[in-house]
Amino acid sequence: MRADLYPLQVLLVALAGWISRRQQEVVAYLVEDNRVLKQQLGKKRLRLTDDQRRRLAAKGKKLGRQVLNDVATIVTPDTLLRWHRQLIARKWTYPRCSIGRPGVMQEIAQLIVRMATENPSWGYCRIQGALKNLDHRVAASTIAKVLKEHGIPPAPERPSSWRTFLKAHWGELAAADFFTTEVWTPKGLVTYYSLFVIELNSRRVRIVGSTPAPDDGFMMQAARGLTDGVDGFLLGHRFFICDRDRKFTARFRGHLEAAGVRVIRTPYRAPNGNAYAERFVRSIQEECLDRMIFFGESALRRALREFVAHYHGERNHQGIDNRLIERSPPSSRGAIECRERLGGLLRFYDRAA
Repeated sequence: MRADLYPLQVLLVALAGWISRRQQEVVAYLVEDNRVLKQQLGKKRLRLTDDQRRRLAAKGKKLGRQVLNDVATIVTPDTLLRWHRQLIARKWTYPRCSIGRPGVMQEIAQLIVRMATENPSWGYCRIQGALKNLDHRVAASTIAKVLKEHGIPPAPERPSSWRTFLKAHWGELAAADFFTTEVWTPKGLVTYYSLFVIELNSRRVRIVGSTPAPDDGFMMQAARGLTDGVDGFLLGHRFFICDRDRKFTARFRGHLEAAGVRVIRTPYRAPNGNAYAERFVRSIQEECLDRMIFFGESALRRALREFVAHYHGERNHQGIDNRLIERSPPSSRGAIECRERLGGLLRFYDRAA
């Protein structure tokens, strides 16, 4: 070896040793940094994306299990190696072409579930015939399997849905419920109970009355007004939906039954059974009652009267194709004016006549 090269070799060895020590120090710092971070997170599981798993698996494979045992802190070495095996398997997995039209069976299954749900009395053969009309040839056993997978029992055990019942009797249905309002009186803050009835077909509403004590006398007076032979709200209606609130007393229900109106009480804890009445309660509370402070019963009655007028003639309803309940044909001419109720709380924009 040439004597003039010896000092250079010593310098290179020293430099390589320094670089190696610096790398070890950097690795040791990063390992400790990850441990501190993991301790800060506690037992919370880290959610890694597929791209992050892919990068860790690719780099971890080069290090091997022994080195990973010393440096891996986010996940275990076995997890990294498993990700690497899955990465290789995904690389050599080719997509396979399935036979038949894609998505057809899923479409048929959705049709089977829809037909069984919308038609509770249809059995397997009836659904099979309806599918045949749509050019789908499906065995009755396949229909039974699909319904079983979706938790739908056979036709004799399949209950009728409220939606089916409501559509069959749409024009003869009315529903009722209560909503509460806090009113300041000389006696302090008093809760008033307001009884209303809604016609499901047209969404028309009548506030029957408001009282701090909805006793049997109040309910009987309401029943007589609803079934009045001249202007009773329930004229032409055969079904009356209400919940099992004790305020709907036996005498109240009996009076309606005697007038030819069948009372249907919704199940316990089933607000969807009286969904249209519940929706009106939400509307009047959010748009009016929750935004006002009432001093006296007269203020409450005025607000209810103004909101009902707004509800019928100035408020669009999504349930009836976003139309107004009571409205003459709109005009395309004239200046646009704003009609206000309750000091501008309720507004309606129209063209001047």
